[in-house]
Amino acid sequence: MPLSRDDALVVLAAGVLSVVGNVAAVGFATTRLVLGRVDAVVVNATPSALVTFSIQQLGSAGNLLHLALSAAVTVGAFAAVALGGLAVARRTETTAAGVTATAGVAALGAYAATASPLAAVGSGVGASVPVAVAVARSPGSTVDLDRRRTIEFVGSVSALAAVGSAAGVLRTPESAADVGGREPREMLDAAAAASFDVDGLGGLVSTRRAHYEVDINAIDPSPSAGTHTLTVTGAVDAEREFTMAQLRALPTESRYNTLRCVGDDLNGEKIDTAVWTGTPTDVLLEGLEPEGDCECVMLRAADGYHVQFPLDALRGGLLAYGMNGKELPKGHGFPVRALVPGHWGETNVKWLTEIEFLDEAADGYWEKRGWQGTGPVETVAKIHATERHGDGRVTVAGPAYAGTRGVERVEVSTDDGDTWQDAALTDPLPGDDVWRQWRATVELDEPTEVVARATDGTGRLQPAEQSGSYPSGASGWVSTEVRP
Repeated sequence: MPLSRDDALVVLAAGVLSVVGNVAAVGFATTRLVLGRVDAVVVNATPSALVTFSIQQLGSAGNLLHLALSAAVTVGAFAAVALGGLAVARRTETTAAGVTATAGVAALGAYAATASPLAAVGSGVGASVPVAVAVARSPGSTVDLDRRRTIEFVGSVSALAAVGSAAGVLRTPESAADVGGREPREMLDAAAAASFDVDGLGGLVSTRRAHYEVDINAIDPSPSAGTHTLTVTGAVDAEREFTMAQLRALPTESRYNTLRCVGDDLNGEKIDTAVWTGTPTDVLLEGLEPEGDCECVMLRAADGYHVQFPLDALRGGLLAYGMNGKELPKGHGFPVRALVPGHWGETNVKWLTEIEFLDEAADGYWEKRGWQGTGPVETVAKIHATERHGDGRVTVAGPAYAGTRGVERVEVSTDDGDTWQDAALTDPLPGDDVWRQWRATVELDEPTEVVARATDGTGRLQPAEQSGSYPSGASGWVSTEVRP
């Protein structure tokens, strides 16, 4: 028998509420969310060429697309379970049999995906409610809802979905506890005072919510600080394990640190700076003796992400558990993340679980997909703000960044690089891996292509030739049309 419109409405509602029930029961924790597990499978199954296209052409919208695909797959799977439950109810002519079949199979599926009893209960209850209502009201061969009952049904499902989602949010609160004492707050004040006041530019330190985020999954992991551990394993003389309490008991440091994503466009905005608080990696690695000739490390994360790079790059880094004077937000790697000085963002692993010393080199997550972004960042001066003064003068401004090499100079040109004008730079903030802001006022009488370039602390000029972000990071002079 073909599926009626009302049958389709019921099984779709069951699919949606099974996902919402899962969220309400466990919160937004990836390992206990069926949607999170499905999303991880979708991400890992996506062809490398499509991943690269998504990063370059879609940016953050790519995450939303694969999340939508994962949601469609998850809802569809639970809807199929509900359809089976309807069939059981009609074959046996008992509501209880259909509801039990729906709840039982949905719960078993959720438990198989997450190994969480709570997730199983949430999905089972969510899937069975629409089936119970539909069969009780229409015990015949198909669901038959008149206009009024259809409106009531959709309204009830929507209300349950809203309540369940709100419950999930409440079950995954983010801590706002202070970290680092007075020092981070003083550093934030100092950065605000040093920032240029140009419309649209922002400050030298980005707020927690404004700071860019890039993840392999659309739903972040939610490790517990009380049970989370960081292990040092592999080709070392003695392996170590640290709880978060033990890590926080080690010497603590707060520092300015800039991050730039290897997938960032030449004049993109996936670059930000924060005040990070944590344990220096040198403290954690003190006394460890690598074995073998490789001297490479693999950092591993709670979401399955992993990246390999030379051990020397990790020295001088930070294992951060605080950001801008507060505990690390979930989206930035709570309870601990790595900061690797001067290297592309992909090496700065969030939700860090393991530092593995390797006896031979191995590809990381992105390297298996053709990217080569584990090296030092490229020098760049970006044009992120324009401020018009009404008399033909326009102030252009942006950040300039060169990793641990620092930025020595920024220049702008309004004649395609034939002549250059020095820009003003903010005073350097303390630290080895921090951007600076620049600004310059130019006189324009017509729309003009303004070009910016930076010179790093070694005297090396930002190269003129432009290249895309794939495979090893965008570089080249930045230009944009500015109108007077």
